[in-house]
Amino acid sequence: MKIVVIQGPNLNMLGVREQHIYGHMKLDDIHAQMEATAKQNHVDVEFFQSNLEGEIVDRIQECLGVADGIIINSAAYTHTSIAIRDALSAVKIPTIEVHLTNIHQREEFRHKSLIAPVASGQIIGMGPFGYHLAMMAMVQILKEIEAIRESQKKAAQEAQKKK
Repeated sequence: MKIVVIQGPNLNMLGVREQHIYGHMKLDDIHAQMEATAKQNHVDVEFFQSNLEGEIVDRIQECLGVADGIIINSAAYTHTSIAIRDALSAVKIPTIEVHLTNIHQREEFRHKSLIAPVASGQIIGMGPFGYHLAMMAMVQILKEIEAIRESQKKAAQEAQKKK
């Protein structure tokens, strides 16, 4: 299993910018914790961060046929990027949207996520722990998909034997 974690604009500044909102933990520290969780679950994980919308779209598209799941914090693009939403919709890969803060407790313009309708789930307001929750949720989703595929494969083999 492979999970790609995509981080949007300004997340490279975690631990520096607006600590009273986003906390003191740096992005590298969050990624290190996610990597440890992935390793415990025998999952490959890859991290990507960009401040540029087009690069995020490109990275999502590159996941097609390579990644089993995407965890994304598209940051400010959550509320504005139809392009990121459409890329996620196009690749049809299970996706979990993460936000460090509760977007519904923030400014009105942050309340609507364009990503949510094409995501498998959303984890908001849990701070850095939200990424751990997203990793565990994605592992569970992927295991369930794998079990369904195995069951279908077994059923197809049994049906073939009956012919």
